[in-house]
Amino acid sequence: MEFLTHDFIPYFILAVGYGIPILYGTLGGILAEKAGNINLGIEGMMLMGAAAGFLVSLSTENVIYGLLAAVLAGGFGALIYAFLTVSLKANQIVTGLALTIFGAGMTKFLLNLNKEVVRIPNSVQKSLKPILSDVLGIEGLEHSIFKIFDLSILVYLAFLIAIVLHFYLNHTRYGLNLRAVGENLAAADAAGINVNLYKYVHVVLGGALCGLGGAYLSMYYIPIKTEDVVHGNGWIAVALVIFVSWKPLRAIIGSLLFGALSLLGKSLQTGVSLSPYLLDMLPFIVTILVLIITSVQMSKENAQPRSCGLNFDREER
Repeated sequence: MEFLTHDFIPYFILAVGYGIPILYGTLGGILAEKAGNINLGIEGMMLMGAAAGFLVSLSTENVIYGLLAAVLAGGFGALIYAFLTVSLKANQIVTGLALTIFGAGMTKFLLNLNKEVVRIPNSVQKSLKPILSDVLGIEGLEHSIFKIFDLSILVYLAFLIAIVLHFYLNHTRYGLNLRAVGENLAAADAAGINVNLYKYVHVVLGGALCGLGGAYLSMYYIPIKTEDVVHGNGWIAVALVIFVSWKPLRAIIGSLLFGALSLLGKSLQTGVSLSPYLLDMLPFIVTILVLIITSVQMSKENAQPRSCGLNFDREER
């Protein structure tokens, strides 16, 4: 098979490209669940971010405006979810599913306002490329290892956010308060923590990260008008939150693994006489297997935050 003869580094770099949107969605899901909210609307928020980023960057030809629009769109979707689940005490699972349907419908509506086939201007896509190769003077070097400097700035940002979240959750007072909210709502409230505020802030921030993952896809990776640009990555992120045990640093490894699986399925389509639809299912099949194995071997240390799925009512404390 041809793809097996390629150098490892180019394959790894391609896997990074496939895995980054999953990483953004996973980090957003971790933030929400650490606050005790199971948000199954990751796919919908990524779609909203992708559509907003695409349309704004298309009309303004400004990458900053496009990314800001994507962040705001993802955060807006999460704000709707937070209002329904935190303030109105709606069922978190049902609300998350409704958010995904809403995001998909909103994306189709916005993109179909313009019937023409369009794509992001090359200037916008190029703006998302880092200038590290120019600064370090390595542009033009042919060795594949230097291709790591040609990745989008959003790739390095995703890794940086994962590292920052790790330290935030484990080494700051606010992060420890968030974990307390996720573990025991009543105890956190008794300790003087504003439970609802923590939920709102972190659910919305998680949605903003999901929107950024969508923007990576629509503004850089697949910069053409596509209604299903997220293509199930949000659902993989939902499963990956569990697989990485709600740990941001593990999310980096997990996203690269699933990125490699997605790339493997597409590579096999040119070398194996199997249905391309079956090969496209590879990451999702592995996702199901991972969920089964994780559920069986879940330890107390790596268990889900205990207040996930529970709505907080201070009067009932």
